[in-house]
Amino acid sequence: MAEAHTKSHDYHLVDPSPWPIVGSLSALTTTGGAVIWFHNGGPWVLIIGGLMLAYTFFSWWRDVIREGEYKGDHTPVVQLGLRYGMALFIASEVMFFVAWFWAFFNASLEPTAAIGGVWPPKGVEALDPWHLPFVNTLILLLSGTTVTWAHHALQEGDRQGLIQGLVLTVLLGLSFTSIQAYEYAHAAFHFKDGIYSSTFYMATGFHGAHVIIGTIFLIVCLLRSMAGHFKPDHHFGFEAAAWYWHFVDVVWVFLFFCIYIGIFEVPHAAG
Repeated sequence: MAEAHTKSHDYHLVDPSPWPIVGSLSALTTTGGAVIWFHNGGPWVLIIGGLMLAYTFFSWWRDVIREGEYKGDHTPVVQLGLRYGMALFIASEVMFFVAWFWAFFNASLEPTAAIGGVWPPKGVEALDPWHLPFVNTLILLLSGTTVTWAHHALQEGDRQGLIQGLVLTVLLGLSFTSIQAYEYAHAAFHFKDGIYSSTFYMATGFHGAHVIIGTIFLIVCLLRSMAGHFKPDHHFGFEAAAWYWHFVDVVWVFLFFCIYIGIFEVPHAAG
């Protein structure tokens, strides 16, 4: 019987897992709860859905860590597949942001008479790009260097450097989110104030959500690093987090130049 269960290949045949269906139901509960809350129905369904999602994340991550760190299921062949999967995931995320950039450029490059034929529309006081947005740009660029430092430390077997680099990256990510929340709270326009505000908040807010997700990703990697999980030749979990964080950095640079500064905007006069 023991020989019948001996693994004779390099592939990972995933065990049955409840988390895909549980995660789907959790996401449905969360989005449905958000709709109810937006229509003044109370936040309780949203809170329950969020807790369900958090539990799903924790449990699913726990199982994947066990497979890779303790059960030996993440062979070099499997790791290659994981890399392809992560690359395709990031490519799909790029398409999301293309949609928000497209909406912004569609409105800004040919502003209609309904908004005065100018961009930003008449009456809109745009944010100063060289104040908090510029500070956040520096923060994210610096965080890209600290996560790279952590990666190089891991490759060299320097666990202390890995942990220090991750701690700094997480702190920078939290700083970025805090500053953006402050910026939103003090902006002179709100989401429903027109095409400028809606496209601005969708693009920058969607990016902000990715920063929060990436920060959580890095916190998990930090906890795993402190537990001694990663090795110089076996650390795709960290590598995927670093890829994701660099993607977030690059997207922000485009947001800063295209939306905050508006280097592609063409001034128009009302006809």
